[in-house]
Amino acid sequence: MSNGVSLNRFCWLMAIWFCAASRAGAANYYIHPVLGDDGNAGTSESAPLRTLARANKLNLHAGDAVLLAAGQQFGGQLAFERLTGTEAAPIVFSSYPPAVGGGDQRASIDAKGCQAGVCLKNCAHVAIRNLLITANAGGMKSDQPVRKDMRCGILIEADQPGKYEGFSVTNVAVRDVFFEEPGFVRAPREVRSANGTQQYGWGIRFLVTSADAVMRDVFIADCRIENIEHTGLKLTADSSNGLQRVEVQRVQIADTGGPGAQLSGVAGGHFSQLDVNRSGSADDTRKWGRGSGLWTWGSSDVVIEKSRFQNSSGPGDSAGVHIDYNCRNVIVQYNFSAHNAGGFCEILGNNHNCAYRYNISVNDGYRVKGQNGAFQEGKIFWLSGYVGDKSPRRGPFNTYFYNNTIYVGADIVAKVALADTAAGVLIANNIFCIEGRSQTVMGDQNRDDKGPAKGLRNAVFENNLYQSIASWPANAPVKDRSPIIGNPEFVNAGGMKLEDYIPQNARLVQNRGITIPRLRGDEVGLTVGLNPERDILGNKILGLPDLGAIELSENINASDK
Repeated sequence: MSNGVSLNRFCWLMAIWFCAASRAGAANYYIHPVLGDDGNAGTSESAPLRTLARANKLNLHAGDAVLLAAGQQFGGQLAFERLTGTEAAPIVFSSYPPAVGGGDQRASIDAKGCQAGVCLKNCAHVAIRNLLITANAGGMKSDQPVRKDMRCGILIEADQPGKYEGFSVTNVAVRDVFFEEPGFVRAPREVRSANGTQQYGWGIRFLVTSADAVMRDVFIADCRIENIEHTGLKLTADSSNGLQRVEVQRVQIADTGGPGAQLSGVAGGHFSQLDVNRSGSADDTRKWGRGSGLWTWGSSDVVIEKSRFQNSSGPGDSAGVHIDYNCRNVIVQYNFSAHNAGGFCEILGNNHNCAYRYNISVNDGYRVKGQNGAFQEGKIFWLSGYVGDKSPRRGPFNTYFYNNTIYVGADIVAKVALADTAAGVLIANNIFCIEGRSQTVMGDQNRDDKGPAKGLRNAVFENNLYQSIASWPANAPVKDRSPIIGNPEFVNAGGMKLEDYIPQNARLVQNRGITIPRLRGDEVGLTVGLNPERDILGNKILGLPDLGAIELSENINASDK
């Protein structure tokens, strides 16, 4: 090979060949919007097809690949039903590299006027790779499905009984997805609805609408989703286990009008190395204007870790991560949460054995109810029994909140709301570095709690560090039984790096933590274990844990102070 470009092209083509060759007789179909002709067979790069409409008529089998010319733009959408690949030979939608020169190594699809740039229904073992998708308004073309409630960058749906498995979306960019035309202005009341009632654009959606359908083994990695009318990444199933075994890694999500990511009905999920910024954006009048970085509903056995959630905004919710109601075993750990209007920790009703641990929160919860249309207070810590407007409040049950580092600057009132329906709460080994005031407020999920909590059942609240006695509200329904008062002396309080929150005052924090016990009567604890081996930086936890999210190295000892 004479140069790096040629070598890259060779490697890319070898990867495409390997996928196709894994099934005897598998075919590659090439599409080029300028050099192609829909009269061609499309099975050679020298005689490609021309349009996506023609590609949609292909009879695809396991191991086949539909390849769009990199650096070229295609109008319309790729739309298929009942494609069935195999685990060893998935059906692939991707780009093929340009014949000469480097150029953009992804083809782009402009799905304006279509339901989705890539629309798959009742399929199995399909891979989507190396594509850039936009879908900015354009009405709805006459050949699109009757349902016109949304537009997506990618939509993968199961609406018939059955098991559908083996989906991957990698190295894909989805941006500028809107249903409404530029200039459309949403009514102010729309942002107060639970998820929006109007038509929206969504980034990547996995949707299970049949109660007898199961979608599983979903893998999403190395993608970027930005400037979306509503939610960036949304996984939804009608039943509590309609989506199973979901893995999401290294995904960037920015400037979404709704949440960055949202999952409902997911049973078994691992979300890591996400970078979510400016969810709930209102920088376009078409956007919803409210949304947490990530939130769960009706989901179980989900771990959210090693991610960044920043600058969520909106008049309600809009935390870094929040756990909506009817969840079990949702673990939020090793994350950096900063400047989120709604707050840091939000756990609603009928949640069981959920946890926030080893996270760092910086200036979260700055929103003030009644200002700029806000109908909820921002809160650093919120437990609510809310399970819907028409149901009695209950729970959450067996909540674990420990070894978090929480910093709030002097210009923010740090607010706490604790519902007396909460049963089983452990708060230990945290650092509450609150430079200003703290305050207890009412829970306010759609309607306010009837009154402040008078106490929490089965609470273990001990061994937390507070910068001052004002760092925890004096009128809170629970008090720390063994508080530690002092300044942890962070490297750079208010900074945006994990290392900024290494405590320099080792005497206050080192080996001062407790081993986390199960709450009384809780036979589960956390399914991933209550006492992890490492901290947010990956440092091994030796002996008793230190306070906060960062374990001090052995060369920083108490004699230093």
